[in-house]
Amino acid sequence: MTIGQFTFILHTHLPYVLGHGKWPHGTDWLNEAAAECYVPLLRVLDRLAADGVQPALTIGLTPVLLEQMAHPAFIEHFDEYLTQKIAASENDEAEFGKTGDSKLRLATMWKNYYGEIRKHFHDTYGRDLIAAFRRHQDAGRIEIITCAATHGYLPLLGSDEAVRAQVKTGVETYKKYFDRQPAGIWLPECAYRPSYEWTHPVDFAGKRTFTRAGVEEVLHENGLSYFIVDSHLLEGGKAIGAYIDRFDALKRLWGQFEKSYTQIDGEPKTPQKTYLVSSKGGPKVAAILVRDPETALQVWSGEYGYPGDGNYLDFHKKHFPGGNRYWRVTGAKVDLGDKKEYNPDVIMGRVQENAGHFKDLIKQRLVDYKAKTGENGFLVAPFDTELFGHWWFEGPEFLYHVCKWVADDPELQPATGSSMIETNPPTEIIALPEGSWGEGGYHWIWLNEWTDWTWKHIYQCEDKMTELAGKYGDSTDEIIQRLLKQLARELLLLEASDWQFLISTWAARDYAEMRLGVHYEAFKRLVEIIDNVAQNGDIAPTDLTYLDELAERDSAFADVEPKHWAKIDA
Repeated sequence: MTIGQFTFILHTHLPYVLGHGKWPHGTDWLNEAAAECYVPLLRVLDRLAADGVQPALTIGLTPVLLEQMAHPAFIEHFDEYLTQKIAASENDEAEFGKTGDSKLRLATMWKNYYGEIRKHFHDTYGRDLIAAFRRHQDAGRIEIITCAATHGYLPLLGSDEAVRAQVKTGVETYKKYFDRQPAGIWLPECAYRPSYEWTHPVDFAGKRTFTRAGVEEVLHENGLSYFIVDSHLLEGGKAIGAYIDRFDALKRLWGQFEKSYTQIDGEPKTPQKTYLVSSKGGPKVAAILVRDPETALQVWSGEYGYPGDGNYLDFHKKHFPGGNRYWRVTGAKVDLGDKKEYNPDVIMGRVQENAGHFKDLIKQRLVDYKAKTGENGFLVAPFDTELFGHWWFEGPEFLYHVCKWVADDPELQPATGSSMIETNPPTEIIALPEGSWGEGGYHWIWLNEWTDWTWKHIYQCEDKMTELAGKYGDSTDEIIQRLLKQLARELLLLEASDWQFLISTWAARDYAEMRLGVHYEAFKRLVEIIDNVAQNGDIAPTDLTYLDELAERDSAFADVEPKHWAKIDA
């Protein structure tokens, strides 16, 4: 007899980097993720299938990532990348062999690793990673969920039209690749906003106050049944004030929200249940799955998390020029100069111990819930996919063992997000506060003194897109339609939440600021061309060349519908 259901939810995302640099920022981000996360994750699914295990993983593949994985340029660049990594490993072999360096066997390990990735990419998956994920979904082993088109930070987008266009385009892209309607969505940054009277948080020419739709309303309109939130939103408490108080625009936003938010009282809320969310009490609702904080801590915590085990491969220290990693974590406070050599011989034991501990923790959480309530519960473990393989090299092996051991335990039931909700439909409707899973639980990472300028540009472009979609959306002029579609692509790319994240964390600030500038300038130039075409009835040769080059560089969402941005009647 089961005591509850469990799922990993893996959020798989990268911003659009094709045609926008290679290294250190650009296409190699995608290549690294494919080599260290996506192919290894598929290998885990293949192994579980061979074992007869239905792991019921829930995997989010963002629309912008799907568009990149399907692009011929990715296939070409990924082949080149793997060839370079194999050659770099062979060069390390030669270097270490000459000097008698003990890292020689690790260089061979890397050569074999990248050789296996290339073999599976070509022979097992036919250079089509999307089709490989689709086969696992069609076989019922996983559920694939969607996201907003380019991971736009929905609570801060400047209009309901902009939010709806991100979600609609995301759903349409999912259907294009998987030939079915997605059931669930990973909200970018797990960021939610209810309906209330909202004012743009930064000054720009079109700043206004109006009643916004709750995010759940937009999801309902697009046939999306559920989304994922962090546990602090379920608790209904105010986000950590230290971050709100650091920036006046955040305090103003919170003040607007507090005026209209009413906590719905009732039984204490728990991550072991599902709930329906409604801002207005109407029929436009969506269910939520809630991250379990205790199990999350075991993976995310820098102090207590499994990836911090001193035996695991260190992410930061690399051997140049090839970039292979030959050292282990060693200790949380050990600097790069004192890292010790990686020893693969002890790794399987550490992975199995950590996986066993995690599986036991899942079970204990569900046992405790059943003892307290007499009901079966849910345990949801959402993580970024890049944690497993990229940041934590041994992470895919950890996933394999946890999934296998959960499936082998008769008291635990692997379940996708959809099946959790279908087998135990939520009966309680609640109101959620505004927030995200970012630092401080609110919007600070995406709206602060370093990023407020980005929102001025985004809001300006969103308003212009809505104006032009209403004016020309039904035009039968082929050039006008091409221009509108490219305008929509540039806006979607401009709205990606990744840029503010990279600015605020200093991870790649210059690159993010450059990308914002590139898409903003492209948007403005396209608006000028549209105006000229509308006035003159034809496009200048130089403008056509510009459009052709831009469409080749930023080619995601070929079938994007500009009318998604048209003004919505109140």
